[in-house]
Amino acid sequence: MPVKIRLARHGRKRNAFYHIVVADSRAPRDGKYIERIGSYNPNTNPATIDLNFDKALNWLTNGAQPTDTARAILSYKGVMMKKHLLEGVKKGAFDEAEAEKRFEAWSSQKEQKIQAKVDGLQGDADAAAKENLEREAKINSERAEAIAKRNSELAAEAEAAKAEAEATEEAPAEEGADEAPAAE
Repeated sequence: MPVKIRLARHGRKRNAFYHIVVADSRAPRDGKYIERIGSYNPNTNPATIDLNFDKALNWLTNGAQPTDTARAILSYKGVMMKKHLLEGVKKGAFDEAEAEKRFEAWSSQKEQKIQAKVDGLQGDADAAAKENLEREAKINSERAEAIAKRNSELAAEAEAAKAEAEATEEAPAEEGADEAPAAE
């Protein structure tokens, strides 16, 4: 019975996540499996991978063949690297302590890359939010200036209309005073 490490699709339409499973290669994709060893969610940035490292390594050493995508996930998490190092120990190329030291160095380097990506994404998001805030502040100040200008124009027109109204009220009164002596 050939055994495969592969992905089983779950989730809703256009929002899939996957279980990483060990299954008989003849079983259907989402069908019966032997053991679930993790999950993979490509919807997050960076993708979220939850993997039982020891179970995955045990299945690989026992001969399970990963599919291409599962191999990429296992490689990303370091399972393939650990398997490679353990094979070197078996062949006598180096001892187990050296293999563990090499794996720790690789693992810390990989963790730094992942953290740098997360920090970069957070920095980009912060920069975009700051840019949007500055743009909104600029638009608000332009609107405030336009409103102040319009209000000052309306106030000037109102004062002019008031002055004109006072002038027209005084003018008929003066004309009436002038006409009264002439009529006499």
